[in-house]
Amino acid sequence: MEKLFYSISEVADMFHVNQSNLRFWENEFKQLTPKRNPKGTRFYSQEDISIIKSIIYLVNEQKLTLDGAKRKLSQKKDTIAKQSEVVERLKQIRKELMGISNALTQ
Repeated sequence: MEKLFYSISEVADMFHVNQSNLRFWENEFKQLTPKRNPKGTRFYSQEDISIIKSIIYLVNEQKLTLDGAKRKLSQKKDTIAKQSEVVERLKQIRKELMGISNALTQ
C-alpha cells in the first residue's frame, strides 16, 4: 500500500539525493510544491514524487541543465513521465537479462 505523503528524508532516500537538492529543486521548479504543516515540515505527494522522478530523468538520463529541464517540464510533463518510466523498465529488464546470462555461463 502506497503512502499518501512522504517526508523529505524518505524522498531523499528513495531517489538517492540530498535533502538540500530537494529543497533547491522546490525553489527552481514551480511544479514541485510539497505540502507543509504549521512547523514547516515538507510532505511530498505522489504527484510531487512523479515530478522529482521526471527532474532526475531529465538531468541524469537526458543530460539537460536545470534550465533545460524546467523548459521541458513546463512543455511536456506527461511525455517525460512516460519516457522516464520506459527507461526504468528497460534498465530492470537489462538487469534481469544480465542475471540470466551470468547464470547460464556458470
